[in-house]
Amino acid sequence: MKMLKAIALVVLAFSVAACSRTTGYSTTQASLPPAPTMQTLPEFETPQPTQSAPIQQARLDPGSYSYLDASALPQLNATQRSAANDAQFYALQFGRPGAPRSWSAAGASGQVSVGPYVRVNNLDCREFSHRVTVGGQTYTKSGTACREVDGAWGVVSA
Repeated sequence: MKMLKAIALVVLAFSVAACSRTTGYSTTQASLPPAPTMQTLPEFETPQPTQSAPIQQARLDPGSYSYLDASALPQLNATQRSAANDAQFYALQFGRPGAPRSWSAAGASGQVSVGPYVRVNNLDCREFSHRVTVGGQTYTKSGTACREVDGAWGVVSA
């Protein structure tokens, strides 16, 4: 207990000493150096915006169903093709490798699985597998799709 009182007294003494020490300083302007004067800055040329290439939005062009098995394509109506197209795009663009993206529309269904991104000739590419079930029959197509410079995903090998 005596030790605790001794520590408290030392802390109190340092606190009081610190407070009393700060009151002895003078804040008169005479001891400060003169304020700097305003100088004219040299003229610099204002940078102009440069014309760069527009940013291309990623997309999967509708009407190009090269990622679907050719035997399944005639059996799919427009709604089913649109659902398959959306699932293929989102799987390629945002999908986790190995995590299937499912779709279903008007009696047809499917799943798209993608692999990791691979950089080939400065293009982002992914392997994919697209399984479609329509009329009780299952069709599967696997291949590699790459995102071209214009932002469009296209199947490069199947």
